[in-house]
Amino acid sequence: MNKIVKKLLKRQLDKAKGAWPEKLPEALWAIRTSYRTATGETPFSMAFGSEAVVPVEIGEPSYRTEAFRLKANEEALALSLDLLEERRAQANFRNEAYKQRVSRYYDSRVRSRSFRIGDWVMRKVSLATKNPTEGTLGPSWEGPYEIIGI
Repeated sequence: MNKIVKKLLKRQLDKAKGAWPEKLPEALWAIRTSYRTATGETPFSMAFGSEAVVPVEIGEPSYRTEAFRLKANEEALALSLDLLEERRAQANFRNEAYKQRVSRYYDSRVRSRSFRIGDWVMRKVSLATKNPTEGTLGPSWEGPYEIIGI
C-alpha cells in the first residue's frame, strides 16, 4: 500500500515535491474510493457498506444530492449494513478467482527446468550474499557451481 501511495503522490506532485502533506489526503481519498480489480469493490464500501460521496458533489447540485431523503437513506443504510458480510464474502470470492487467474497466467509463462547431478549452474546474488563494497555495478550471478547431490 505504501508503494501505491508513493506512486500516486509522485504523479500528483510532479515538480512540487515539498507539498506532499497537502496532497496526501487527496491521494488517500483516491485510493479509498477507486474500485479494485481483485474485489470489484472500493475499500470505502468494503469498510462502511456504502459508496462515498465525492466532496464536489456536496457543493454542486446533482441528482444524488437532490434526490436525497433522510428516512429512505437511513433504511437503505441499515439494509446495506445487514448485507455487508455477504458483499465481503462475494469480494473475497472474486479476490480468490483473481489470484487464480494471475497464477494461471504466471504458470503458463514459466519454463520448467530439471537439473541432474553433474550439471553446472549459476546462483543469483541476493542482498544477503552481495558484497556491499561492489555497489550496483557488482555481479548479479556467482558461480559456476557443479550439482553434486539433490
